[in-house]
Amino acid sequence: MNSFVKIIITAVLSFFPLTIIAQDNDKTNLWKIEGDEIKTSYLFGTMHLIPEKDFNLKDKVKTAFDSSELVVLELDMSHPEFMKDMMAQAYLEQGTELKSFMDDSEYELLDNFLKEKMGIGMQMYNTMKPFMLMSVVLMASVDGPLASFEMTLMQMAKESGKQIKGLETIATQVGVFDATPYDRQLDDLLDMIKNLDDSTELFNTMAQLYISEDIDSLYDYMDDYMNGDLEMMARFLDERNNNWIPEISKFSKEFSTFYGVGAAHLAGGQDVINLLRKAGYTVTPVMD
Repeated sequence: MNSFVKIIITAVLSFFPLTIIAQDNDKTNLWKIEGDEIKTSYLFGTMHLIPEKDFNLKDKVKTAFDSSELVVLELDMSHPEFMKDMMAQAYLEQGTELKSFMDDSEYELLDNFLKEKMGIGMQMYNTMKPFMLMSVVLMASVDGPLASFEMTLMQMAKESGKQIKGLETIATQVGVFDATPYDRQLDDLLDMIKNLDDSTELFNTMAQLYISEDIDSLYDYMDDYMNGDLEMMARFLDERNNNWIPEISKFSKEFSTFYGVGAAHLAGGQDVINLLRKAGYTVTPVMD
């Protein structure tokens, strides 16, 4: 499987970086953040999409959420302008179509796959950016309904009257993918369809590792599975992690905050936990 496909899968599932640094983390996806100049906050590693049958928001997470005043996710999807901004970033420039980046046989392969899985072909997706289409293909390949921790946290925030904020904008996230040429992205998308069993296996394995809250095993799995392309991994995880630290500091100085970010951001040499510690904060595991 090509490295860009693996990045897309980790983007959808939000899992682990390639940076090779030995770790001995406790088995938990929830961490407490403390410091002299901030209010006690919590960092929760999510799985953006997970099989509904495996979804479980543990009591320790609910307790941390209830004790917090503010909820901060990677993106503020509750913002009134979010869908407008998302649509602006999800589509190609006017007059550009994905078909122009493929030959007829490649287009036909995609068209047939989408008709079989989604009931509608490429005419629905021809103006989408490749990373959006790849997300559609991945989700279409998974058996059974999916659940989202982010959507659940947003609903909990709404019900409890908590405000939601974001660590970054949708433009920042999309920029990670826009840095890779569209023809390369589409080559990898076609490779994904031709080797769909590999993608499904990756999804299922990661879901089980996430459920176990075993950060080291998740890390080791991605370390073994990824093959090169450190530059893209740095763009996808390391650079964003570093950008989030001052945002976390800003929010937690004013509010006790519950942070929900993809579990990929909790391990590796430039992960959020280590970066917060380097910034002088105490970050400790919250166990069951």
